[in-house]
Amino acid sequence: MLNKIAVRTKAKVQRAKVRQPLEILKEQLKIGCFAFGKRLKASRWSLIAECKLASPVKGRLCEDYTVPELAKMYTANGAEALSVHTNSHFGGHLTDIKAVRKVSDLPILRKEFIVDSYQLYESRAVGADAVLLIAAILDDRQLNEYLAIASELGLDCLVEVHTREELEKVLKTSAQIIGINNRNLQSFSTNISNTFELAPYFEPNRLYISESGIKTGSDACRLHKTGVRGILVGEGLVSSGDIAAKTRELATI
Repeated sequence: MLNKIAVRTKAKVQRAKVRQPLEILKEQLKIGCFAFGKRLKASRWSLIAECKLASPVKGRLCEDYTVPELAKMYTANGAEALSVHTNSHFGGHLTDIKAVRKVSDLPILRKEFIVDSYQLYESRAVGADAVLLIAAILDDRQLNEYLAIASELGLDCLVEVHTREELEKVLKTSAQIIGINNRNLQSFSTNISNTFELAPYFEPNRLYISESGIKTGSDACRLHKTGVRGILVGEGLVSSGDIAAKTRELATI
């Protein structure tokens, strides 16, 4: 599934380059101030609340709210940052970032399959404060190149790993914010035990975030004890009966 999405994303990026060449894109963007990283580092605990409408495996997840409405609710109930999917497989679009910016002043992470440096400039041009880099689909050269470009643009990077091998690969880079994804990329099932298994290999002076499969405040408390400084939650929020209450539960431990 991951590889299929990555291939389709590459084709989409090529079309975007034709519509809006890189040189024009560069003229439109303003350098960021690393707002995402600053916010997380200043907080004892952070909920990165994801405006997630759909999943390529489970289909539509949220029928009652739009992306901006979710963002507004998360902001009012204790989230430290927002994650906005811009990939169509998750019901997202690049314009969602601008829509979210109109209703929230929280830092925004662009959740996308970054497979081309063009997307970094594109992300900053629409106002993203951070981007997701997935170690599983990027080689060492790409990781280091994208981290360097993001730094020049004032963009933070949440570098996502799933295995110890991927973690060791990322620890050789300058990545400051590392996400431990609890989703199995083969079956797409989730288990937060993945964070516990990788925690002994965390290096100090980096900030760790646990992603996926987090349902309760109890899960959040247990994860905090491993050394992670926050969680990224999408499905656990939008599929709950009371999104505002669940946001408060996960944001305050």
